[in-house]
Amino acid sequence: MKCLILAAGYATRLYPLTENFPKPLLKVGEKTILDWLIDDIDTLGAVDEYVVISNHKYAHHFDVWASKKTQRITVVDDGTESNETRLGAVKDIQFAIEALEIDDEMLVIAGDNVLDFSLTRFISYAKKKGTSCIMRYFEESEARLRKCGVVQIDADDRILNMEEKPTEPKSHWCCPPFYFYTKADARLVQKGIDSGCGTDAPGSYIAWLCAQTPVHAMAMPGKRYDIGNLESYEKVQKEYKGIC
Repeated sequence: MKCLILAAGYATRLYPLTENFPKPLLKVGEKTILDWLIDDIDTLGAVDEYVVISNHKYAHHFDVWASKKTQRITVVDDGTESNETRLGAVKDIQFAIEALEIDDEMLVIAGDNVLDFSLTRFISYAKKKGTSCIMRYFEESEARLRKCGVVQIDADDRILNMEEKPTEPKSHWCCPPFYFYTKADARLVQKGIDSGCGTDAPGSYIAWLCAQTPVHAMAMPGKRYDIGNLESYEKVQKEYKGIC
C-alpha cells in the first residue's frame, strides 16, 4: 500500500509562519505534524512507501525532512509556485500516480491535521469492508458543514450521497481529509477528473466515486485537530496530548 500525503498547499492563513516554510513540517509538541501522522501509520506495517506531494516552493524542505526519516519517503514536486497556480488536491493525486506509476491501493491524507487516535484503525476498517472508504464525524454547526464534505449513509455505513461544501447540507456527517482507495478505484482518478468532478477539495473525487461503486464511511473514533490558521495552531499546541 502507498500513502499519499497532500502537502502542496501554501497555507496563506498561517503567514508569517508558512510564508517560506510548509505547514506539515510545523511542530506540534515534540514532533512535526507529518511525524505524528507517519510514525503512527507505520506501526501497522501496511505501507511500503510514503509519497509527499509538494509544490515547488516547499519541496526542498520536505527533501531535507525525508532524508532524516527511516521510512521510505518520496517527495513529488508538482511544479507550482503560488497559491494562484496550484493544481488542486485531486489533480495532485493524479500527478503523483502518473509521476511514480503507482498501481496499488492507497491511503490518501492531508498533511496538516493531527489526530488523537491511530489511523491504523481506519486502515483495518477499510480492509475489512473491501471498498474505498472515508471517515465521518458528527458536526452540529450548519455553517461549518457548508465548508466541508457532507455524506448521507445507510445502516451499513455505505455512502448514499456526498457533496462538497453544500449550500443546504443533507446530513450532519462531515468528512475529514483521510481516504482509502482500493487499487481498482485508484485507477479511476483520471476518469473522475475527465468526468467533471471537482479538483480543489480532495473529497470531490469520493463524491464522484460513490456514485460509481460502493464506498463506506467509518465513524471517526476520536478527535481531529485541523490546523488552518494561527489561532488554531496556537490552540493545538496547548491542547494536543498525542495519540491515545
